[in-house]
Amino acid sequence: MKIKKPQPFTFEEGERAVLLLHGFTGHTADVRILARFLQKKGYTTHAPIYRGHGGSPEDLIHVQASEWWEDVKTAYTHLKELGYKKIAVAGLSLGGVLGLKLSYSEPITGVVPMCAPMFFDHTSQLTKGFQLYARQYKQAEGKDHQTIDTEIKQLLDQSSMLFQELGETITEVQKHVDQIYTPTFVVQAEDDQMINTDSAHYIYENVECDQKSIKWYQDAGHAITLGQKKDEVHEDIYQFLESLDWS
Repeated sequence: MKIKKPQPFTFEEGERAVLLLHGFTGHTADVRILARFLQKKGYTTHAPIYRGHGGSPEDLIHVQASEWWEDVKTAYTHLKELGYKKIAVAGLSLGGVLGLKLSYSEPITGVVPMCAPMFFDHTSQLTKGFQLYARQYKQAEGKDHQTIDTEIKQLLDQSSMLFQELGETITEVQKHVDQIYTPTFVVQAEDDQMINTDSAHYIYENVECDQKSIKWYQDAGHAITLGQKKDEVHEDIYQFLESLDWS
């Protein structure tokens, strides 16, 4: 069975642009509902897909984390080339990490890290997440259980470099958070089982901007843009964006 590959998207609406960044093993579906919500509120949104994502798990293990950062910079440049002078960024999980990096690397209007890890201490959970993604993909391909188990074992044997680079990316950004002067809204699910939720406190306490806030969402999991609290999250992000200086 051939699986349709997701695509990047740009929903042009107003003069204010928001770059939306997906999570590790995810793709634009992570942020599409948020994008449509913001579009209705008059915001232009753009979401890239990082290299290796949106396809097979084999595609993912053969890329480097540095390429994901290059993809984010390319996405930012895409919005600039379309004529958008003021750009905010919101990212889920790994997307939040890369969004924070963008906010100390480029002139960003505002940043929203959502369930973004700052400590690479939940490797077992990340590995489980990767296995779940690989299993679901291979089930969709129509493969039998024995074949899937064999192929997932092979993937795990080959993915150590990928997880090492992921950890290095998180650690690098953690060391530079105190260089962020961009208005920041930290979004964190209370029931996040994927990352160390102390990350949210760390981001909030260490960014150097005057305009910063943090909100914890009860009964919400790691994929907070898609879960039962998504409507509340989307509205809160909109209100944060409205509070920014877009002049």
